[in-house]
Amino acid sequence: MAPITVAMAGDTMLGRGVGERLGEAPEPATILSEEIRDVIAGADLCVLNLECCVSGRGEPWAAPGKPFFFRAPPPAAAALAELGVDCVTLANNHALDYGFDALADTRELLTAAGVRVVGAGADVAAARAYTVLEARGVRLAVVGVTDHPDDFAAGPGRPGVAFADLHRGVPDWLTELVGRAAAEADAVLVTPHWGPNMTSVPPHHVRAAAAELLAAGATLVAGHSAHVFHGVAGPVIHDMGDFVDDYAVDPVLRNDLGLLFLVTLDNPARPDDPAPAPYRPVRLEAVPLRLDYCRTEPARGEDWEWVRERFSRACAAFGTPVTVRGERLLVEWR
Repeated sequence: MAPITVAMAGDTMLGRGVGERLGEAPEPATILSEEIRDVIAGADLCVLNLECCVSGRGEPWAAPGKPFFFRAPPPAAAALAELGVDCVTLANNHALDYGFDALADTRELLTAAGVRVVGAGADVAAARAYTVLEARGVRLAVVGVTDHPDDFAAGPGRPGVAFADLHRGVPDWLTELVGRAAAEADAVLVTPHWGPNMTSVPPHHVRAAAAELLAAGATLVAGHSAHVFHGVAGPVIHDMGDFVDDYAVDPVLRNDLGLLFLVTLDNPARPDDPAPAPYRPVRLEAVPLRLDYCRTEPARGEDWEWVRERFSRACAAFGTPVTVRGERLLVEWR
């Protein structure tokens, strides 16, 4: 089997101002520049965190102190499919922003458009279920989970998200799930929504959970939630930052500058090996981004340099060297 490249993006918010634009022009060009669309088209698979529901129904979730509610218009599902998104995780703190009906609509619209969904469902079993994507004969299992909020958690007969209190460690159901996925697929991507917003380094419980997920059988762990990209430590991208949104910009953390990640998975076995080795990540290429209001394009000039310097420092904290290849930032795994 040949190596495959997986494009991965963090928090993708298609509601509010982004939703208004998609309602007027529901196509990928509305939210992403041609250069970024071409990068995704060049990958074998694409997975991202969809930080909103997709629906025309529902009322804001009744939670004291909840400040933001994100809902994309129904045509957003087809726009994601046209972009080439193969799978989204809904395991996050916005999947239920407009209630159970809107969550059901989200799953139905995405599925009808050909986009797989993990991390949320009609009950706890559906919310926790992984999906298996295939490209070039390689099977990639995708697992979605979130450590907040607990009131979004799915239960027996109750819709919601795949919730795990990772502050207390990785629960048995999650390690068992990852193990089952590893037994079925050639590689396992676990994509957790973890940790607080607007931080520049992963908290202790995130680092600890990442190690447990790898021990359980994850091939690659790629997180999100902080709205700011973090460093890479082995096959762990602690936080991928933001991808598309209309958010206010922090002048220090610069959540308007981000990265699109391309990870190549390969099987290092020789043809004459009696047993095939498992697939593993061998290379990461990160494409620096500039998130304009409701639209994302490549970072250039001083913005590109800021991303390069910030990502290099964040990775160096974990002993991970970053080199430059053209306009991309490169991490290689041995």
